[in-house]
Amino acid sequence: MHRWIAALLGLLMAANGLVMLGWPQAWYDAVPGVDLTGLFNPHFVRDIGMAYLTVAGGLAWFVWRPAQGWPALVGAFVFLALHASIHVVSSACGPGPLAEAMRDFPGVYLLPLLTGWLSFAARPQPQGT
Repeated sequence: MHRWIAALLGLLMAANGLVMLGWPQAWYDAVPGVDLTGLFNPHFVRDIGMAYLTVAGGLAWFVWRPAQGWPALVGAFVFLALHASIHVVSSACGPGPLAEAMRDFPGVYLLPLLTGWLSFAARPQPQGT
């Protein structure tokens, strides 16, 4: 089951990254709240798109070879959690923290929660002593 969840998350991350790379303006216009973070910068959107493709690669490695790919899964979690932490601070400093958190939950907070759970639940177990 862990591999199926990782595969689904990886496909979502890859799709997001590819849209960010191929159609950065469309991505910027479509994602709620992104326009509130500053002016459109296609280079920056593409940079982050590459980060999402890297996350997708880490998830794919885990799906392919769970024991060997587990550190890459943890790396994916770390990026997603750090990204979410930026949103936590921004929301806390904004005029409507709860509204911003609710808006960002599906695309920002749920992803590190799932990958964090997956990293913990699928961690390699020590061999018998």
